[in-house]
Order: sequence, then C-alpha cells, then structure tokens
Amino acid sequence: MAKTVLVIDDDPTQRRLLTAAVEKAGFACRTAPDGETGVAIATDANAGADVVLLDLTMPGLSGMETLEMLTERRPDLPVIMLTATSGIDTIVAAMRAGAVDFVVKPANPERVVVSIRNALKLSSLTGEVKRLTRKAEGGMGFDDMIASAPIMRQVLRLGQRAAASDIPVLILGESGVGKEVIARCIQGASDRSGKPFISVNCGAIPENLVESILFGHEKGAFTGAVARSAGKFVEADGGTLFLDEVGELPLDMQVKLLRALQEGEVDPVGARRPVKVDVRIISATNRDLAQRVKEGAFREDLFYRLNVFPVEMPSLRERVEDVPALVDHFIERFNASEGTRIVGAAPETLKMLCAFDWPGNVRQLENAVFRAVVLCEGDLLQPHDFPQISGIMPEIATLPEVPARPAPANDDVPAGGAIAGTGPVSVLEDGEVRSLSDVERDLIAYAIEHYAGHMSEVSRRLGIGRSTLYRKVREYGLEDEAKKQAS
Repeated sequence: MAKTVLVIDDDPTQRRLLTAAVEKAGFACRTAPDGETGVAIATDANAGADVVLLDLTMPGLSGMETLEMLTERRPDLPVIMLTATSGIDTIVAAMRAGAVDFVVKPANPERVVVSIRNALKLSSLTGEVKRLTRKAEGGMGFDDMIASAPIMRQVLRLGQRAAASDIPVLILGESGVGKEVIARCIQGASDRSGKPFISVNCGAIPENLVESILFGHEKGAFTGAVARSAGKFVEADGGTLFLDEVGELPLDMQVKLLRALQEGEVDPVGARRPVKVDVRIISATNRDLAQRVKEGAFREDLFYRLNVFPVEMPSLRERVEDVPALVDHFIERFNASEGTRIVGAAPETLKMLCAFDWPGNVRQLENAVFRAVVLCEGDLLQPHDFPQISGIMPEIATLPEVPARPAPANDDVPAGGAIAGTGPVSVLEDGEVRSLSDVERDLIAYAIEHYAGHMSEVSRRLGIGRSTLYRKVREYGLEDEAKKQAS
C-alpha cells in the first residue's frame, strides 16, 4: 500500500504540480486548499496522511498555525514546509515548531521527492526506536498492537481486563500468532508497566537445567556452577514472568513451579533458605493442556493454577483483515533496520498475501516480508518477491479481493430522535438538522462504546487530545459510560 502525501497549499497550480511530482514517484496524494481542511484530512483515521507538504503562507489558518495543530494532534506525522522566502529566521521557527524539512518554492520535483523519502525514513527510524524502547522498558501497550480485525476485539477486551489485576493469564494459540506480544501489552497496560518483563521458552531449556534457570542456584551447587545465578523468577521480581510453551515443562519441574506460584517464593539449587519474589505470571502454549492433563503429561493442579484467565489468540488466517496493516508495519521496521526505501506492497501482492493460508501465522508473514524487502528492486513489493508463496498460489486474477478495512459495528445511536444506523447522524427523522453539540456528544459516546472505553484509541480516532476528550466527556455527562465500557 503506497504511502500517502498530503499537499496543503492555497495555490491550485502548486497543488497540481506537487501532485504530479508525488504521484510520479509512486506515492498516493491528497490535497487541501487551506489549513483547516488539511488538519481534518491529516487526523482522519481512515484517510489520513503519512507525510505533509505544507505551504507557509496561506489565508485564514497560516502555515505555522497549521503546523502547530498538526504537531499537537499527530506528533508522529512528518511535515515539510514550502515557502517562497528562505529567511533563516523563518526556517529556524518552522524547525522549532516541528517541521522536518524546508523546501523553497518554486520547488524542484526531485528535491521534493528526496525530502519526502527522507521524512518517511526518519519517521520509520523514530517509530522503530520508540517501539524498541517501549519493548525494552516493559511499556508496550495495546495501542502498539495491530488488531483491527473484528475477531481481535474480544482479545483486546480480555487483555485490557487482565491488565487491571495480577490474575494469572494463560494465552492459547498456534505457534507464531503473537502470544508474547499480547503478554507484553498486558504488562505495559498494568501497574507493573516499566518493571522487568522476563520471557522464558520452557521448550528450549535442557531438562537438566530447567530448575537452575528458573529458580537460580548457588555457587558450587553442582558441577559447573562456578558462580551464583539469581534465576528468572528473581530477575522478574516486581514485574512479569512470561512462561512460553509452558506445556513442555518436565513433570518434576511442574511441582516446583506450582509451589513457587502458591507460596510466592523460590528455592535456588543449593540455597539454605527460600527467596521471596513478587512476580506476575503470564503463560502461553500452543498445546491442548486439558488433553495433556488427561494423558498424565501435565499436572492438573498446575493447569488450574495457570488457567485462571485464558485468552485465545486467533490464527492469522482468521484475521485476514490485519494482513495489509501488518505488511506495512513490517516494511517500515525493515526499512529502518536494513536502510531500504520500500514504499509498500503492490495491490496484487496484497491480494496474494491475503489469500495465503499462513500456517506459521504472523511470524511466517514477518519473515516473508523481510526476505521480500531484501529481494525487492523497486519501490513496491511485487508477487515475485515472495517466490515461496507465489509459486504455489493460483493466478492473481482468480484470488479474492483484499478484505476491506473493518467497519464499525452496526449499533443504534443513543440519541433522542436520531435515525438508527451505523453511527451518529446529523439529520432527524423529520429532516431537520441536529445541533452540533448533540452530534458531537453522540459521536463521542459511540466511539467510547465502539473502542470499549479505550480512551487513548478514542482520542486518536476522533483526532483530539486526551485532555480535550476527558473535558468533553465531563461536559456531556459520559463518565459513567466510559467507566462501564472500560470495566
């Protein structure tokens, strides 16, 4: 999917010239004749922009005022300023206000395209640094998840509720669906955000080392123990311990894990006394633990201890609507790490990827996009950049179309006299126009319900700051509704 460039300029000739240059370079382009329209387009969740070309001198809302509004509402959106004057004071003021580059008109098309590519690359690098920082600091949240498919709504609801307490969570799902991602989001949205998040793959630890790795050991406790080891439980003290593939633990270790969970303390190998730990346990498995219990391969008491709050992660083939967004996300990540400049995936490529079965789920898609980014010789990923997939797929023309972006649920509007439909409307049944405040109240109420009280998402989708959102919630008496949806 090509990146979208938004041109905000009051001169129609300049808009046409810039649109031609942008589209020739392979980008999609939208235009706005003034700052107000430009801000509305840029903050539209469904048809926004990835980079903005903004004229400095415009009637009405000036370029600097428009830049300030864009920086406030979408701080991650790169803005390139355009002006006929090249005074140093003007350039410095624009850069301090948040612009990433400055182009003097009449703008050379090649210079504009280079500036756009640099801005997108900088945005990708900045986004990747922020993502890695949040991941390292245990601060990933549900906003970091790509989960717009309808089937993912229940996953997000359960995850948000699990984050509100220290209840043990068991994440179920096939290999590669992103069980660790939801675990990190639960941690990031909880009171333990910023605390250690320690991940342990129970299936990858040699059986004779499981005890010392999980619970630690003292120096000299066994042959080869040349130094003291704290163990994963102690490393996670105050934070979260993620036990991936917990169904692979040996039976004797399951007993010791059960005791650690029940008593809140661990016994390091060779230690004289137990060590108290404060750890939140999130476990995951791609196995049927109930069946493993019947087979005698997993302890029933430990199963009930872990399976207090199960969360089922759907496979990628069940959430095909998320494939285009995931592809874009991986392209941005690999552009940042590999120094490539891939704009997106061609329409026929997305069609093929959405039709593929993905037995390895999101992990397989990630690796496939990584390889395609390395192989790609143009700006867009083509079907032949995925040889292992395109070689076994039918002709592109016979494949189903790319699933449309998930639409809001078809709920009735909670407004007196409003027409029931897919969301708040501005006309009453008798044809009269409703007041602006009534429409705004209904839209906010609808958004709160649709996004399950997730106020940061409501704020982002409506294009207003969180402080403004909370003020309007109070003004319209929607506090109870927000609390109800969030609980």
